[in-house]
Amino acid sequence: MSHQGYVATPPYSQAKPGMGGYPAGFSSATSQPHYGHYGGTAQPYSAAQTGPLKPLSSPHGSSMSVGHPPPAPGQFGQTSLQNGIYNPGNQMSSHATPPPHGGQTPPTQSHGSKSQANYQNTAPPVFTQHVSNQLGAMQISNYGSAQAHPSSTPSPCGPPLQPSFQGSEPQQLLSSIPPPAAQGLSVPPGVPSATVPPGMVPPPPPVGMPVGHSGPSQGNASYQQVPGQPSMTAYLPQHGGMYGVQQRGIQPNYPGAYPGAPATGAQLAGPQQKKLDPDSIPSPIQVIEEDKVRRSGQLFVSNTKGQIPPLVTTNCVVQDQGNASPRFIRCTTYCFPSTADIAKQSQIPLAAVIKPFALLPPNEAPICVVSHGESGPIRCNRCKAYMCPLMQFIEGGRRYQCGFCSCINEVPPFYFQHLDHMGRRLDHYDKPELSLGSYEFIATLDYCKNSKPPNPPAFIFMIDVSYSNIRNGCVKLICEELKNLLDKLPREDHAAISAIRVGFVTYNKVLHFYNLKSSLAQPQMLVVSDVGEMFVPLLDGFLVNVQESRPVINNLLDQIPEMFGDTSESETVFAPVIQAGLEAVKAAECSGKLFIFHSSLPTAEAPGKLKNRDDRKLVNTDKEKVLFQPQSNFYEALAKECVANSCCVDVFLFPNQYVDVATMGIVPMSTGGSLYKYNNFQIQTDAEHFLNDLRKDIQKPVGFDAIMRVRTNTGFRATDFLGSMYMNNTTDVEVAAIDCDKAITVEFKHDDKLSEENGALIQCALLYTNVAGHRRLRIHNLALNCSSQHADLYKSCETDALINFFAKSAYRAILSQPLKTVREILVNQTAHILACYRKNCASPSSAGQLILPEAMKLLPVYMNCLLKSYVLLGSSDLPTDERAFQRLLVTSMDVVSTQSFFYPRLLPIHKMDVNSEEIPAAVRCSEERLADGGIFLLENGINMFLWLGLNSQPELIQSIFNVPSFAHINTDLTSLPELDNPYSKKIRSIIANLRNQNPYSMKLIILKQKDKSEGIFRQLLVEDKGLHGGASYMDFLCYVHKEIRQLLT
Repeated sequence: MSHQGYVATPPYSQAKPGMGGYPAGFSSATSQPHYGHYGGTAQPYSAAQTGPLKPLSSPHGSSMSVGHPPPAPGQFGQTSLQNGIYNPGNQMSSHATPPPHGGQTPPTQSHGSKSQANYQNTAPPVFTQHVSNQLGAMQISNYGSAQAHPSSTPSPCGPPLQPSFQGSEPQQLLSSIPPPAAQGLSVPPGVPSATVPPGMVPPPPPVGMPVGHSGPSQGNASYQQVPGQPSMTAYLPQHGGMYGVQQRGIQPNYPGAYPGAPATGAQLAGPQQKKLDPDSIPSPIQVIEEDKVRRSGQLFVSNTKGQIPPLVTTNCVVQDQGNASPRFIRCTTYCFPSTADIAKQSQIPLAAVIKPFALLPPNEAPICVVSHGESGPIRCNRCKAYMCPLMQFIEGGRRYQCGFCSCINEVPPFYFQHLDHMGRRLDHYDKPELSLGSYEFIATLDYCKNSKPPNPPAFIFMIDVSYSNIRNGCVKLICEELKNLLDKLPREDHAAISAIRVGFVTYNKVLHFYNLKSSLAQPQMLVVSDVGEMFVPLLDGFLVNVQESRPVINNLLDQIPEMFGDTSESETVFAPVIQAGLEAVKAAECSGKLFIFHSSLPTAEAPGKLKNRDDRKLVNTDKEKVLFQPQSNFYEALAKECVANSCCVDVFLFPNQYVDVATMGIVPMSTGGSLYKYNNFQIQTDAEHFLNDLRKDIQKPVGFDAIMRVRTNTGFRATDFLGSMYMNNTTDVEVAAIDCDKAITVEFKHDDKLSEENGALIQCALLYTNVAGHRRLRIHNLALNCSSQHADLYKSCETDALINFFAKSAYRAILSQPLKTVREILVNQTAHILACYRKNCASPSSAGQLILPEAMKLLPVYMNCLLKSYVLLGSSDLPTDERAFQRLLVTSMDVVSTQSFFYPRLLPIHKMDVNSEEIPAAVRCSEERLADGGIFLLENGINMFLWLGLNSQPELIQSIFNVPSFAHINTDLTSLPELDNPYSKKIRSIIANLRNQNPYSMKLIILKQKDKSEGIFRQLLVEDKGLHGGASYMDFLCYVHKEIRQLLT
């Protein structure tokens, strides 16, 4: 993609046929319009247009010719340097032109209206050669390709190279550059420079660090921080050749970079490679721990516009003083660019992740409820924004100016109040809507359907009683648990009992409804066998009050497992079940939630019948997107009808084989519901996992029949919405229900210039029905800064929120674009964001240095984690249902969940302090952090593993498992024995706390080092090469650096 100010010499102005670790086809000129790009136009990312370039200056002031730039990788893991003759058939067309000679740069055309500062490559030739060598030795593994296509390339000079690592690529060495004269200080490779104040010399390298090549003294110029610019981290080049890139090779019992890769890594010719220190690149753990030290336990007061909150991993107490808590809204940046041009140059998405029903801890004030009487909440006459702290009262309090559209409104007589000497109302602190960022209005009948107050909602439990669910004990387990859970249904604050009514349906090929009227001694069953025209056979007695009908309900739950105990019916229906619940909710004129417990692919003759279409041959083809799309539009139409009638659907799947999650998950995702999946359910190992999920799901706070609108002040607007929801138009987000775990990500774009004085103002208004049947308006307000300086934008970014946006955007884009195109966009946008920072914010330094903004230094590692996720990997080894399932989960995640999902938490349990309440500090997600004598707990919000090293301490094994040695541990356990010793209590407490913090109850899987079942655990060690493809963090960082340099060349 070209930007104003980015200039490139051929061949980099052409589309490049490969991207770091991804299949060929990246950056092709025919790229589809991408999803994340600010302007929304269909420009391929890599087609940076040519522009004027100055000749690169040598350290001695004379013009120096630059050799042919290193070619882009055709496909990591698929092109390699090999012994043998040169094969011209493998040469990339974009490098057909010879390198320039004679110290002249190629003629170029000017791009953009303003001449931009040209980036001069101050790196000496030896240095450039080192970087070229390093990029050649990079191990960026293949994302998702099943076959390697080796090619032969000539050795640039000297004897032929030995077989290289899979993934290395041919490099054009800069032989035309004269060798430099004697240079000054040498620079240690791979050491991140700290932020050094202007005028200070950077500290010397640590003792024992390998010394790099001779090069010009970079002195203060390379390290200086420009006054007023955001802090940045500079990472010195990691050289190839003698001080080469980290060479991990292939692990024992560990597949190679791609299927069919050699079992061992061959070494490059030349001196022995030295291993690069992984601690020299930005560490998520270090950033998280530093933020905890700085801000944990502190009070975050939201009284200032554009305040940057603590990271999601840091516990703090939020005091609402006019802006919504970060628990409700987090932004990708807390300083918006004042113009669309700056936003377009930076490529940073402007987005907010809104979680309207986020739970507040007990030590924070609950949401206040405000009543403005029968006339309803006070609103701006023009833009309809609700009264909030962003309104300015004028003319002695008789009028107010809307902060969003600047309209002057009359203050209603009942609401009038005098102003103080500051122009603030005397009752400012008495009214939540004037002093708080988040509050609720009591809605009047004008906000209700048909101007009638809503009825309390209903919960309908719909249990699949086919052979599979009966045989595995699932039906009996559900019935027993529901007896207890019916006493714990959500209720309004301070209410003695829940107002929610309940109903029950069982089904296989036909549906069974139950009359539970309190006057009956026994429940009555009514069977509907015509599933083609679904109807509810009874109105009175189907939805009942739990307290009134308790004996009949208990009787039914006891009878269901016995009634169907001898069934042999294995076929099921699915869509008619949803239709039945929908009809019941419509007939009762209330909103509702369906809890469906389903076992298999619905193959019985009925509407919504599905066929098995699990075709792994489509993986890594342009048709792969079909695997994520629903089989037909039937379920989408059904979801639309559910939303229109406020019928939310939660689905619990118990599959033994493919069930087409992509299709069956459409209704839960569109209605604001949840999806749970338990593969090969066994009551001994999975019961606790499922029951914990069920308990959370039934008891969590929820709002029904919800409509959300996001308003902004003049200059920008909400343009795109991502999450579990349905949209009938371009402005209103509709959901049948929304709970405390669901987040909706909103993207904003400029439609005019923003004022730096007023900032960017956001108001999220959610109209919903609470569990007692009362209509409410929940309001969240947030004021952000605006600036015309790139530096302000970059220092206010939040990487965790950025990854939430990128993940949801990418996961939606794969429905319409090939995966390789989506991956290409993500890599290119990462490079563009960081290149724009370097161009506009960083102080001058060697082109070989990788410079990252302090607030975004984790963007490469998190982006690589996203690219290696199951959904984007494109490997036929991964189950299609699991990929579709994870795609749907991420779609509704908040920032906390996506942070832990993409970068899992790895805790060294063997280092825990039993006398402290703190959990042990996490370590980086890499195999290098594991120890044979260690015990590690890894969790990502969905999976939880306890990994046991071969040489684990026997005392610890005894304390945790109550067995004498490592060999005696039973890895089939899914919960730890309750033992009366401090180690057992501590680890069980840690596991319980982690489960409580997550929406999903994670099943504990115990693994021993070198067991065959280690695969999924190792795939979650996200800084390493992926088992199913994907670059290591180190290699991806090098690749992004190379892309940045090309953009700035």
